[in-house]
Amino acid sequence: MAFKDDLVTARSYIVFVLGLITAFVMVYYIEQHSKLKTQIPPTAMVKSVIKLDQEKSLPDTMTPNTAVPTAVAATVIQQPKQAQTTVTHPTAANAKPNPLNAASQMMADVSTKEPIILASIELKTPTFGKRSKQKLTEQELQWAKIAWQYFVNNTQKSTGLVNSVQGYPATTLWDTASYMMAAIAAQRLSLIEQAEFDQRMSSVLNSLAIMPLVDNKLPNKSYNTISLAMTNYANKDSPKGIGWSAIDIGRLLVPLKILQKKYPQHQAMVQKVLGRWSIPDVVHHNIMFGAAVDNNGNIKLMQEGRLGYEQYAAKTFALFNHQAKYAASYVNHLQYVDIYGIEVAVDKRDPKTSGAQNYVLSEPYILDGLEFGFDKNSKELAARLFLVQQARYKNTGILTAVSEDHIDVAPYFVYNTVYVAGKTWAAITDKGQDASAFKSLSTKTVFGWHALYNTDYSKKMLDAIKDLHDTNKGWYSGLYEQNQQPNKAITANTNGVVLESLAYIQLGKLLP
Repeated sequence: MAFKDDLVTARSYIVFVLGLITAFVMVYYIEQHSKLKTQIPPTAMVKSVIKLDQEKSLPDTMTPNTAVPTAVAATVIQQPKQAQTTVTHPTAANAKPNPLNAASQMMADVSTKEPIILASIELKTPTFGKRSKQKLTEQELQWAKIAWQYFVNNTQKSTGLVNSVQGYPATTLWDTASYMMAAIAAQRLSLIEQAEFDQRMSSVLNSLAIMPLVDNKLPNKSYNTISLAMTNYANKDSPKGIGWSAIDIGRLLVPLKILQKKYPQHQAMVQKVLGRWSIPDVVHHNIMFGAAVDNNGNIKLMQEGRLGYEQYAAKTFALFNHQAKYAASYVNHLQYVDIYGIEVAVDKRDPKTSGAQNYVLSEPYILDGLEFGFDKNSKELAARLFLVQQARYKNTGILTAVSEDHIDVAPYFVYNTVYVAGKTWAAITDKGQDASAFKSLSTKTVFGWHALYNTDYSKKMLDAIKDLHDTNKGWYSGLYEQNQQPNKAITANTNGVVLESLAYIQLGKLLP
């Protein structure tokens, strides 16, 4: 009997000890899971966009016939039967993972695997030959002068910064890069004298060297162009900032590298600007991270970038030896959708679970071609993207060149896409709301594709938008499909890409 009592007592001790061990393991797991959550948040971004006050419309506005309600859920865009989307390279599973787990898995993949080799994309599309350099015609030179006028009109003398949108004193780093690239193009095309170029670059570099930084580490997503104050997207002062964008910072590295290599008079100031930035907070684990500042002033990192934008930005960081090899690969998250019989590359990360839209549009590929010159993979994917937009025209009669653009009425910014979140030819807001009433032929996209390819189709598009400008203000952003009226938003990004495109025609790729 005593022996049986001893067994019961011993068993009780064993159960107690096992309970303690289980509790310890659970606490340890929770702590580790919590740490991972702060390091690898689930949200991801594309790039910063200045938001105009809803009460204010842009100057010289033209309202389309049909307006989009401001709070409409995104809907599937109807399309011709031939263009129905079918995934030709589906993912292995249809499960919907938790965003945190997905981010954790990405980090695990990067930690344990070499990035997939970039050259593994199958090159099967008849791509376009390299465009021969040719002197601009008188008409093209006039177009360049019109684009430069935007920057003349919107430069703030006190800071040297340029407004992102006509008359609106706010900017992002993306739009500051658009200005600097426009100035480089203007100088190379002899639209401005060297002295003016040097003065402009000195002024903007000085502002970049003294503007406040988020957590004293990196540039904020938005600034007031008059005061240099960090702001939110509505241009309201934000003393702690709202966070940084890896894609925006990467965009600015392109003109900084050009200045560093080709304009030695600005090398010291470029180094001063870069010396203030903590790039390791943006690029680590071979991935790029943006950041957001919460209501308590805490900084939360977020993996940033989707197919097209992600690889473009990874290339820009590599210019300064900051490698994001996983982000640079086109194939780690690659799948294809069949549109008009053309396999178009898309990012297979699901916006519903990853926290970021997988927009497929023209701009990142155009910038890659104009600035870097295509590599084998971007050349292939860009060609497919151009050809599918041409195919839409052949099947519908609608001239098609899509990208993201400011528009001249609320919601003021729209992503016109080839594909996003399972839909083809969708136009949506950054919140995923339907904006199909604002589908448009994008001015900068037409100029970019024409500069790169110079085809009969690009010429037809150029002819359609050649008068979309105000000689004294700059180029309008596009032509609405629905009513064939101009989208009279006038922006740094549109006019910057126009100038880059025209410089490319005469001089070739912009990066040395």
